[in-house]
Amino acid sequence: MRHGRLAIAVALSAAVVLAAPAGAAIRNGAQTDATGTRVTQDKAFALVQLKGAPLATYIKTKPAQGKKIDFTSTTVKSYKALLAATRNDFKAWLQANYPKAQVVKGYDLSLNAVAVKLNGTTLAQLRTSPLVTRAELEGIYYPTGDPDLDLISATEGWSAIGATSATAGEGIKVGVIDTGIDTAHPCFADAGYPAHLQLGDRRFTNNKVIVARVFNNKTPSQGYTAEAIGAHGTHVAGTIACNYDTAATVDGAAVPHGISGVAPRALLGNYNIFPKDIGNARSEDILNALEAAYVDGMDIVNMSLGGGANGIQDLLTVAVDNLDQANMISAVAAGNSGPGHYTVESPGSASRALTAGAASVNHSIALPVSAGAAATSGVLGDFGVPSWPLTGTLRVLSGTGVSGLNLACSALAPAASADSIALIQRGVCDFSLKAYNAQQAGYKAAIVVNRLPGAPISMGKGAAPTDPTIPALMISMDAADAFKAENGSAVTVGSPSYTYPYFTADVMADFSSQGPTDVDFRVKPDVVAPGVNVLSSVPVAECDGAPCFAFYQGTSMATPHLAGVAAIVKQGHPGWSAWQIRSAVVNTADLGTLTKYTLDGSATDVNLTGAGRVNVASAVGATALLDPVSVSFGATPSGSGVTKAVTVRVVNGGSAEATWTVAIAGASGSGVSFTTSVHTITVAAGASASFDVIATFGKAAPAGDKQAWLVVSDDAGAVAHAAVYAFVK
Repeated sequence: MRHGRLAIAVALSAAVVLAAPAGAAIRNGAQTDATGTRVTQDKAFALVQLKGAPLATYIKTKPAQGKKIDFTSTTVKSYKALLAATRNDFKAWLQANYPKAQVVKGYDLSLNAVAVKLNGTTLAQLRTSPLVTRAELEGIYYPTGDPDLDLISATEGWSAIGATSATAGEGIKVGVIDTGIDTAHPCFADAGYPAHLQLGDRRFTNNKVIVARVFNNKTPSQGYTAEAIGAHGTHVAGTIACNYDTAATVDGAAVPHGISGVAPRALLGNYNIFPKDIGNARSEDILNALEAAYVDGMDIVNMSLGGGANGIQDLLTVAVDNLDQANMISAVAAGNSGPGHYTVESPGSASRALTAGAASVNHSIALPVSAGAAATSGVLGDFGVPSWPLTGTLRVLSGTGVSGLNLACSALAPAASADSIALIQRGVCDFSLKAYNAQQAGYKAAIVVNRLPGAPISMGKGAAPTDPTIPALMISMDAADAFKAENGSAVTVGSPSYTYPYFTADVMADFSSQGPTDVDFRVKPDVVAPGVNVLSSVPVAECDGAPCFAFYQGTSMATPHLAGVAAIVKQGHPGWSAWQIRSAVVNTADLGTLTKYTLDGSATDVNLTGAGRVNVASAVGATALLDPVSVSFGATPSGSGVTKAVTVRVVNGGSAEATWTVAIAGASGSGVSFTTSVHTITVAAGASASFDVIATFGKAAPAGDKQAWLVVSDDAGAVAHAAVYAFVK
């Protein structure tokens, strides 16, 4: 198995896994319209929210702090019956008024809602029902791994809660809403695990992966199962909970250390919403999976997927928020639609999602590459089966890429000779399409120059007309000029080997989606985790039945790090509510470690980095827990001269009374000042207090982004920090 790179964002109504940025598409292909634009809504189906709170938020059924809903209680049963009666009333209204429409699914846990097959009925017509509060088309989503553990101080975090490699994550259940989990992989072998009740299709479960369910509206007719055909879910699951010290080999090169999940003893649930070769999912598939995961007892769910955000909150983000209030954490990818503001995807845009941005890990399987006087190292793509050394004649294809090279997104002129190796540019189209076009033109192989300086990345298969069979590798943009000067020279690519350190860690990925959210301008992502050159498991079928591993890129790969961190925090603090665990993960992140993807300075934009790079040891030691995890003031018209306040609640998660200083630091952006309503607070262990963060907008404040940090400190230094953001329009 080569180093894969999947598309990392999944659309909301129809979800997609998020695994790779521009140049690496979804392995199974995204659904597109006649113009080639990715489809983000299913116009045949709608989600309809009905009046009345769901079980997750209804005052009499909402669980107490750190608890789950008691489905056996009389109160819960009675309210479920009341909600069912409301759905039946809506069905009756629909039959009387728009009989062609059909209710295909009802919900009462995260939403009081129904899924409707429209059959020509419009959303406007549905909204005329006195029982309806909201109706929207279903979204379509698409799918978006040990030096990375060192980067996030994982083993220190295990020690801080008294855990070891044999117990880290023990007792915590994490649901993976993705393409399935391959239980045949040694990362998920259940030797040494106690017997556990297994749910769903037991052909795909064991005592480590304890649930296997499939969610797709065509499952009955197509015979879909929870089997892990796609690699994405198995890779994600490995980052969360691969068994400790699992031996790995990639492209024939042995990795000199065993790999491990962030929470290696956690139990997993396989909620397959991308079965077989399906490349997208609808809102109701994801909603079904979310609710099933909650009922099955999952503490955390991982959604390495994304789709188009729909206003302030689409109904899937409402479901995520409601389930968080019912104490199930949702770790969600920010998306791979960067760079640039306003690119965060749904459901990562949910206010109570634990949303991940992606940065680099400094290791890879690298190959020496030389041509004349030019020499560098590269990373092999998921194409072809080369023999080593790979030799040929370098052919420089000029074009409009950032290094003056051809992007190879359309047909190329025939190669000059059978041993020609094309030098082309990353950008615009899928890696697989570039390699396919080179192959069709008669090139023996392709060398792809990255569009950015710094480390090259692995290239996965995408949506080319036919998957290429020639090998391709990527080299850094730093080497472009040297190789361009060697047109016609003999080129040699040596055999791969594990390389660490490889370039630089903690570089923000250019594809990592950014906030603020549209309409209400909230900070996203919440926090950053390793998401470039992440090594983890893929299905053994990819390696003819042998243990199989690959390096992937994407916010899809960053998200399971957060799910694993949340599992460790949950293990150390079993009585904490979901929001308290989210705060521990976000508000203790490392500041000042991340650099820009352009390599020209520190990354300081809160809508690129969130609160910083996650740190497991800091998260499990959190004391000051903040709600919300970031402070956003929305958009304010220029010249308004107004003052706004946001209330922040802080809970003392420690074991003793604490007195903290509350202050604003690091303000940037002229014309707006930030302050706090108090400067010190004293909070007893387990108790809470509130204060305001205040923004004063000068009448001459210029348009643009304004940001600062809310810092909570004790005598020894900062114990928590939160991003503060305002936008002047």
